[in-house]
Amino acid sequence: METANPNVTVWFDGACPLCRREIAMMRRLDRRGRIDFVDVASADSTCPLDRSELLARFHARENGRIVDGAEAFAAMWRAIPILRPLGLIARFPPALWVMERMYRVFLRVRPRLQALVAD
Repeated sequence: METANPNVTVWFDGACPLCRREIAMMRRLDRRGRIDFVDVASADSTCPLDRSELLARFHARENGRIVDGAEAFAAMWRAIPILRPLGLIARFPPALWVMERMYRVFLRVRPRLQALVAD
């Protein structure tokens, strides 16, 4: 397995069962080790932003730039070969606009989804 220096950092809510499942899947897909996954709920995590801000929306850093929401998902996807095409599509502003709207809907239903996948 090829290991590269991570070029994307992803901050996720390790206290959220839904988030843990999704990040576990992304870790399996990140076979080249291009993503540094940081659990914001961990006491020893270093966060560049306010912890509550990181918990409210998904955040990532790609090539030194911090992004959130759908743009953060797209940054993560671009680092994973099988998901890269979707991440590249998100660079097209109308596509990113649609993805962001979908993400905002997801944020409204997230608490109910979390209850369904609770450990």
